[in-house]
Amino acid sequence: MTAAGDTALGLYLAVPFCRSKCTYCNFASQVFAPARYAEYCELLARELALAAADGLAGATLTSIYWGGGTPTLLPAAGFARILQAIGDHFTLAPGLEHTVEAAPGTLPPERLDALAAGGVNRLSLGVQSFADAELRAVVRLHRAATARDDLARARAAGIANLNLDLIAGLPHQTESSWQATLDAALEAEVAHVSVYMLEVDDDSRLGAEVLASGSRYHAAAVPGDDFIAAAYELACERLEAAGIRQYEISNFARPGGESRHNLGYWLRRPYLGAGLDAHSFLTAPRPRRFANPDTLEAYLAPLRAGRLPRSAPTWLTPQAEREERYFLGLRRNAGVGMPHEPDEATQAAAAAQHLADGLLERRHGGIALSAQGRLLANRVLADFLETPLALS
Repeated sequence: MTAAGDTALGLYLAVPFCRSKCTYCNFASQVFAPARYAEYCELLARELALAAADGLAGATLTSIYWGGGTPTLLPAAGFARILQAIGDHFTLAPGLEHTVEAAPGTLPPERLDALAAGGVNRLSLGVQSFADAELRAVVRLHRAATARDDLARARAAGIANLNLDLIAGLPHQTESSWQATLDAALEAEVAHVSVYMLEVDDDSRLGAEVLASGSRYHAAAVPGDDFIAAAYELACERLEAAGIRQYEISNFARPGGESRHNLGYWLRRPYLGAGLDAHSFLTAPRPRRFANPDTLEAYLAPLRAGRLPRSAPTWLTPQAEREERYFLGLRRNAGVGMPHEPDEATQAAAAAQHLADGLLERRHGGIALSAQGRLLANRVLADFLETPLALS
């Protein structure tokens, strides 16, 4: 371990492969031929080795998170190769949280066994809905019964720490179907639930079609903003009543079930991102952020030549760090301290404004988003930035 590197960090591993591209998805993932998977795994392992040699060798990993895409599409040999690279170059913290995202229907018994054998102790299932008509409309390949079966088999394989991802606002969603989805999520008795409001932007096929007032991809069947907000509020109420408490805008957990890896993002703890479009935040010798390319060839080509694929680092100024403390910290229900330093004039003004309009409230001696504020979080948080952020 060199003196210049962080000694403890989270590790994010990006896997860009999918069986199909969901119409609402705005991530850097695509359908690639399985023949591409083996090289990707080998070069992802190479990236880990190069990152270790760049000042992180021997760093203690406090969490590992495989995101996608669909990490559970990786072949067993490729998954094992990446695990070997992690073990070769880093130290695993006792009790490390090790999460893998999975699409229902990609967890045959041998894959579940490989995950458990590899130390995976948390599974995040991209269920999105328990209504088959909604799943078909957005090109999800699984059905509600598939998700239920995967949950049962994951538990049988020894992976009991489970999260369900749900989306409020899918095409054809109604109050009745959303209630049924929440019923099913509660019946599953999982430790964690993530509830996202459908993002409508140009970065997804569905979002672009909605903005264009088109009809492709079931865009005309996307419910309106009022419905989506009401569906989100209903989820908050029902999960809270069941003991699954909100701790971040989109995340809810039973006591002790919070995602330790994701908490690291909001608390600005250092993490290394590896893989396509992965982002990193390192703090030693000075705080900086950098990212990998978001297209497959641009990511793979430097690694074939033995070079890290990352962008030049953005070194964080005191202003940037100050903005991040509020922009990220206010996502948590615990909130942040009240701005009071001389250089926090922008943040103090934003806090005063939104305490007055009810979008912030005082909590634990500091400030936090109110229930209404969480619905308008992007606009509230943008006011804490000293450089204005363009919002659509």
